[in-house]
Amino acid sequence: MDLIAQFVSRYRKEYDFYEQACRMVAQVLDSNLQSAGIRAIVTSRAKNPARLETKVRQRAVKKVYNTVDDIYEDIVDLAGVRVALYFPAESEEVGRIIKSLFVPVADPKEFPTSTQQRVIKENPSLTVADPKELPTSAQPPYKKRFSGYWAAHYRIRLPETLLNESQKRYTEARVEIQVASVLMHAWSEVEHDLVYKPLQGQLSVDEYAILDELNGLVLAGEIALERLQRAGDLRVSAYDREYTSHYDLASSLLEMARDKLAGLNVHEAVIGRVDLLFRLLKDLQLNTPEQLAKYVAALHTDFERRPLAEQVIDQVLSEDTARYSLFEQIRLSDMPVSAISPTDYSRVTQSEAFGQFMSLWIEYEKMIRAYVKGKSATEIGVPSMRLLRFVDNVPDELIEATERIRRFRNQLVHGIEVPDTEFIQLQTAELRLVIDKLREIL
Repeated sequence: MDLIAQFVSRYRKEYDFYEQACRMVAQVLDSNLQSAGIRAIVTSRAKNPARLETKVRQRAVKKVYNTVDDIYEDIVDLAGVRVALYFPAESEEVGRIIKSLFVPVADPKEFPTSTQQRVIKENPSLTVADPKELPTSAQPPYKKRFSGYWAAHYRIRLPETLLNESQKRYTEARVEIQVASVLMHAWSEVEHDLVYKPLQGQLSVDEYAILDELNGLVLAGEIALERLQRAGDLRVSAYDREYTSHYDLASSLLEMARDKLAGLNVHEAVIGRVDLLFRLLKDLQLNTPEQLAKYVAALHTDFERRPLAEQVIDQVLSEDTARYSLFEQIRLSDMPVSAISPTDYSRVTQSEAFGQFMSLWIEYEKMIRAYVKGKSATEIGVPSMRLLRFVDNVPDELIEATERIRRFRNQLVHGIEVPDTEFIQLQTAELRLVIDKLREIL
């Protein structure tokens, strides 16, 4: 059995492993894109063994493989996830979400690459068919008019924090995530199959010309989609309506943020859990552009590199601590049923532990705000170490503890997953100690 056959034989045995790994990545990513109000079709697949063998044998013509592991290192897309965006302008936001969720194993690749663009310019008769590399075989002379495949590829691994003990082995799988518009994905599939897997010989000049023409239509279609998105953003930001979905809210939030935070890079922060923000605003009857504008207007004085939705949620909650109870129900209803079941070590459920911490946090907020108000100082958002500058004789270790608990509070309120019951109870106990020590100082 030759080396490539050994590789394919081993891969067939591991096929289910790669299939499950990319499926898990797709599920996590799809959930987060929906939460952020990004419309996309997320699919996954492990490489077909028969097609994989064909690909490796083609690459072996120029590459030298000494071991099976050499082939594994060379083939980066054994597990693949495809994100087909309705609106191509959201690709950068998707990239930020990917980087926040997964562990990168290589720098992202943008297509067309600078090398591809240079070669196309120097050799206008070439057609860039494969999204990963320039064609190496001779092609009919054809002057290409359009730029080919536009996308971003990310190579990542699953972090252990997203997995339970029985799933830890999936952190070893490299997964490639391809992000492009729905139109570009469709065109690239057609072009790749025709150019790189021809069943009836080399394509003619006319066939290359038709593919190039279709590429032009796709690029024009992407421009139309971007215009459609901008028109939709303006429509949902009109002041005489309510938001009907978190997708509308996401569009409006970004549109308002661009105007209100002129000069700041709004997109440095991921937009965050817009779905939770939408449910909170709707339940409080605040789900209108007029109400949202009030919170967005305050972001310029409290602009942290945190998701925009988190900042707005914090402002809404800080206006009335009674709203924490409502948000607790919204937050917990978003969790899987199994995640809020009682644990072996305690009769306290995750829901009850959540409520205990938030009740104590409200007490902490009231105490700090009352002290600050007495000092004629005002702050927007969640109390942090910035507020403690008004308090004399606060030890550094106490300031660090309050900031650590504040970060935990943000994780509890805004995170994708609620921490387990025992950890919440430990943080609750630490918060109680912080409150007791601050009362001695205030």
